[in-house]
Amino acid sequence: MVERAAELATMPEARLLLLFALLYDTRSVTRAAQELGQSQPNVSVWLNKLRRQQGDPLFVRTARGMEPTPRAEALVEPVRQALASLRRVSEPAALFEPRQARRSFRICMTDGSHITLLPPLLRHVREEAPGMRLVATPIGDDTARDLEAGRADLALGLVPGLESGFYQQAFYAQDFIALVGPRHPLASAPLTVRAYREAVHVEVLSGKTHALLGEALKAQRIERDVRLQVPGFLGLAAVVAQTDLVATVPREIGETLARNGGLKVLKCPFKVPGLAVKQYWHLRMHHDAANRWLRGVCAAIYSKGPSIRWT
Repeated sequence: MVERAAELATMPEARLLLLFALLYDTRSVTRAAQELGQSQPNVSVWLNKLRRQQGDPLFVRTARGMEPTPRAEALVEPVRQALASLRRVSEPAALFEPRQARRSFRICMTDGSHITLLPPLLRHVREEAPGMRLVATPIGDDTARDLEAGRADLALGLVPGLESGFYQQAFYAQDFIALVGPRHPLASAPLTVRAYREAVHVEVLSGKTHALLGEALKAQRIERDVRLQVPGFLGLAAVVAQTDLVATVPREIGETLARNGGLKVLKCPFKVPGLAVKQYWHLRMHHDAANRWLRGVCAAIYSKGPSIRWT
């Protein structure tokens, strides 16, 4: 009580309210001064200021101590409520305890991130915060607004075009690889540009990675014979494993699909600009304890470098 009283007593208006409440409870200027960590003359000055503000003596000296006037009796409950509100405002934010937490985290990510980023994150959260729930939502035109409004906590992957007000942390850069089925004619030899041109392909129409690949193909004047287009990476492994189609995908996604689907990984025979996998969050959540914990978990799982950049 003494520490909290001394802390509130440093706030000019709060100290008058606190003095009023202490005088009401203790009926003593001396004891009120001790609680406030102040000299008795200082407290007497504050009391006189209160009396002038209220146009009432508030507390009068009697044989039983400083007794409240009817005006003081009428003010005591509003003063206590005001002090309770001030204490709540001045208290430091509570620490986030993941094992006791019961809440949802909404994370924006692509379907490719469902394959590479989501499984290890979910494993970690299930172990460290069993009461937490993850909600994966697509990255799209509303992602920036959702992060800004607090409808989403974090975005993972590659989110181009975020304007000012966002932080971003790079995890790792990745290039592109080609995937073929285990019995594909190209599976046993290095993939050349000529063989790539002559092969038949499946095209993944997914976000920024599709655009980067398309720009590289155009710059190097490589035309593919595309026999299938799919909207995302889910189901791609089964298509490649059971057909003669070649898929050109970001490395992390491709290697994960290859491990799970028994596919053959081939070096891409032409250069595609790399892309950085990042996490993004809005300024308003930067100091939120729960959001900081989630970002720390993601960095511990994925990060190969600590750089955080403000946009």
